[in-house]
Amino acid sequence: MPNHDYTTRILWTGNRGEGTAHYKAYDRTWDIAVPGRAVVHCSNDPLLGGDPGKMNPEDLLLSALSACHMLWFLHYASDAGVVVTSYSDCPVGVGEVGRGGAGRFVNATLRPHVVVKAGTDVAVAEAIHHRIHEVCFIARSVNFPVDCELTFAVEG
Repeated sequence: MPNHDYTTRILWTGNRGEGTAHYKAYDRTWDIAVPGRAVVHCSNDPLLGGDPGKMNPEDLLLSALSACHMLWFLHYASDAGVVVTSYSDCPVGVGEVGRGGAGRFVNATLRPHVVVKAGTDVAVAEAIHHRIHEVCFIARSVNFPVDCELTFAVEG
């Protein structure tokens, strides 16, 4: 399959009038402004003085990882006749800060909770879940382990 491109536009919004004249002269804020889509206002990690009310790069990466897993699960469930009526996830990413302040994720754990229609073979749904890391674009692109703690509930 041929390569395909993804594009985005990042626009720094943190110039308070002095630019980067000194370290405390500017905000670490920006907008993600992909043409034709809603703007996402971002900041750096609150541990580094960022705005806790805005998404940061770590939030975005963890969210992308979780969303990719969810979308593949829903796709495979649909193909297998497994009717999912609700899906939520509260993933946790563990980061570390090394010498000099450089950080990285060391692992992430997805914790999807899936509700399926009564009569669903939960074993089939669980088997689907275990196939996803083979195809999830984001999980296959990161250099840290991604674990899953899946739970199911059956409607009704």
